[in-house]
Amino acid sequence: MVRDYVRVARAKGRETFVPLAHPPGHAQVDFGEAIGVIGGVRQKIHFFCMDVPQSDAPFVKAYPAETTEAFLDGHVSAFAFFGGVPLSVLYDNTTIAVAKICGDGRRERTRAFTELQSHYLFRDRFGRPGKGNDKRARSRGW
Repeated sequence: MVRDYVRVARAKGRETFVPLAHPPGHAQVDFGEAIGVIGGVRQKIHFFCMDVPQSDAPFVKAYPAETTEAFLDGHVSAFAFFGGVPLSVLYDNTTIAVAKICGDGRRERTRAFTELQSHYLFRDRFGRPGKGNDKRARSRGW
């Protein structure tokens, strides 16, 4: 019995690593906030961030506010920075892109987001509402 207990206890203490594999062609987007100093003035900035997990390549651009215009410009700037458009982009459920989450999990997209998508032809993916870690988990294996 003691040997069995020791074997189980030792197994629990071992470090475990889960390799992350991100297939090429997929990205994720989010907005964040920070305090910045612009022209000597300390102020809140909103930054658009597009990340390509397969290459760990980030694109970040700061804006005075998290607006539809900033969201659209961020995409256009990121696509130019990366030299192309990803196959899919993973989002949280920002109201800039999602007008309504339907009971079956479908999203009604905003007009501006629909137009962006139809111009650049990428697939959107969304995290589940209320699941803050969903982006990290859903970005694996897509």
